[in-house]
Amino acid sequence: MTARNSALTALSAIALATALPACAENHNEGAMETLSIEGSDGTMLTGTVLEEFGAPWAMTFLPDDRALVTEKTGELWLLNKDGSKAGQITNVPAVDPRGQGGLGDIVLGQNFDETGTVYISFVERDEEDDELSGAAVEKATLTLTEDGGELSDREVIWRQSPKVTGNGHYSHRLAVSSDGYLFITSGERQKFTPAQNMDMNLGKIVRLTLDGEPVESNPFYGNGGVADQIWSLGHRNLLGIDFDAEGNLWTHEMGPRGGDELNFIVKGENYGYPEVSDGVHYSGEEIPDHDTNPAYENPAISWVPAISPAGLIIYKGDMFEDWKGNAFIGGLSSQALIRVEISEAPVDNNGAAGESEEMELVGSEAARYEWDKRIREVEEGPDGAIYVLEDTRRGSDIGRLIKLTPAG
Repeated sequence: MTARNSALTALSAIALATALPACAENHNEGAMETLSIEGSDGTMLTGTVLEEFGAPWAMTFLPDDRALVTEKTGELWLLNKDGSKAGQITNVPAVDPRGQGGLGDIVLGQNFDETGTVYISFVERDEEDDELSGAAVEKATLTLTEDGGELSDREVIWRQSPKVTGNGHYSHRLAVSSDGYLFITSGERQKFTPAQNMDMNLGKIVRLTLDGEPVESNPFYGNGGVADQIWSLGHRNLLGIDFDAEGNLWTHEMGPRGGDELNFIVKGENYGYPEVSDGVHYSGEEIPDHDTNPAYENPAISWVPAISPAGLIIYKGDMFEDWKGNAFIGGLSSQALIRVEISEAPVDNNGAAGESEEMELVGSEAARYEWDKRIREVEEGPDGAIYVLEDTRRGSDIGRLIKLTPAG
């Protein structure tokens, strides 16, 4: 289909673009470390190092321009307006970090200034069998001070069902829509088939009320059980979620060996995993490509080889005026911040191009910005700057918070 062809064309173009010099040089200006980063598009960025963490995972900004950062190991930090640590938030969900699981995402509820409501995701063990685990989401009240704060009125409002063995593919990214619903990404836990099983909420995107209840206008509401929660299905490991300026929902997900995807999410659609993927299984076993089966929704763009996406924003600010509407994706294995341009293309009706005037949204990779670090999280600041958290893999690693601005 058009999205697949656009992706292949874009990847060919990027093979040439990434041949351009891309580098990062360190500079010390007093106590403030800065990076000079040249993207594959020739754009120069300045990266200002603001803070360091042991295992950073997610970030969100507060209305007063301070911010919150979670660490997988269980810490929740309040940051000052300059990005430095003000102190820790107490009474956070207790976690036993293993593999990809621990403390996860945090987002603000609607009317946070009035209610202090936040939503926080984490991984919990089964009380009767420590080998089983699953993601959960709590609703809580956050009370802030100058040097930290506290969570209270904590209540679990959602759980992955069922809990399974293994410590991967929890996903548990969160987003609150402008019309007041909570969206949660739920990975298939490296079990493949749950992504197509409507009796499980694994491998799905779910939509709930802000109190954690299924929504009557959900596409499968009325089928009972977890099916009432489901917004879309056929997903693998979704580590990025955001809305664009028009309120459209976007996510990305890790494919198997290759086949990472950026997806425009449509209510009730099936995104095909594990029946289709533009990658292959780690065993080398082939998987039919997306364009071989019109029953499944195509990605806006896919990557072969993999980029290992983590963190996502659809840029809406003014600091990078020409990049409004672009997607920015953190890359783990690709060690890059990846910019994707989103545009419309005609729907080709599976080979019957010209029969429909409908359009679909497709992506094309525009540039990569690299400084030899894995990128775990991407956020847009209230000032329009792009903030990234570096990933850590070993206990001795430090993950930095870096603010990206136009050079000069």
